[in-house]
This record gives sequence, structure tokens and C-alpha cells, in this order.
Amino acid sequence: MQALTIGYLAKESGVNLETVRYYERRGLLPKPPRSASGYRLFPAEATRRLRFIQRAKELGFSLKEIRELLSLRASPNKTSAEIRTRTEAKIADVEAKIRTLASMKRTLLKLAKSCGGCGPIADCPILDTLDREDA
Repeated sequence: MQALTIGYLAKESGVNLETVRYYERRGLLPKPPRSASGYRLFPAEATRRLRFIQRAKELGFSLKEIRELLSLRASPNKTSAEIRTRTEAKIADVEAKIRTLASMKRTLLKLAKSCGGCGPIADCPILDTLDREDA
């Protein structure tokens, strides 16, 4: 099995070198052995693991959730139903965020409509609304 230096692993995985170190500190990547000269020597499998982490992050999974997914993957007695349940929970989380963002957009649109953009800053209805305690 070919061992990869941290720089080569980062390049092959498409992540920053510091990202590899961070994931190692957070326990998402197992600590690799070091060469006689002190270089980290990662197994080739680390590239796949890093890509998995990146794809999961892109889909909105937190590092804690990714750690749990990786742990489930390594448990031979677990079923894919557990992964599906976590994915469905993430979908619900995303849907809640979409609702929150849509509400924010509606409010911002109302604020933008309330301002003609031609008065002095002291009379800005947007700033007045943001300044109110009941807003």
C-alpha cells in the first residue's frame, strides 16, 4: 500500500493542507504513522475518506454528523436504515432553513419597499424598523 504525504493527500483530495490537519485533530481522519523524518504518511484510503467528508459537508452535514456517518459505516452490525434516518433528518433541517430564509426574504422585501431611497439617513424607514424593539 502506497503511503501519502499530507501535501499529496490534500492535493489528491482537493482540500487545503490545513483542512487535512484540522480533520485529523477533530478525529475525522485517523492519526497516521510518521516517517523517520517526521512526515505524516497517510494510507491511500485517506483520499476516499476526505472526499466523503467534503461531499457530506457540501450536503449540509456538520462535522459531528459526518463523524457519526463514518462511525456507522465502520460498524458491521448497522443497517443502511440508520443512514437513511439521518439523511431524512438532514432533509427536514434543510427544509426548516429554507422556510426561515423565505421568511427573511419576505421581510427584507417589505423593508426595501418601505424605503424610497431619497430621504436623509436619519429618516430611513429600514434603519428605523431595525432599531425598533418590537421588530
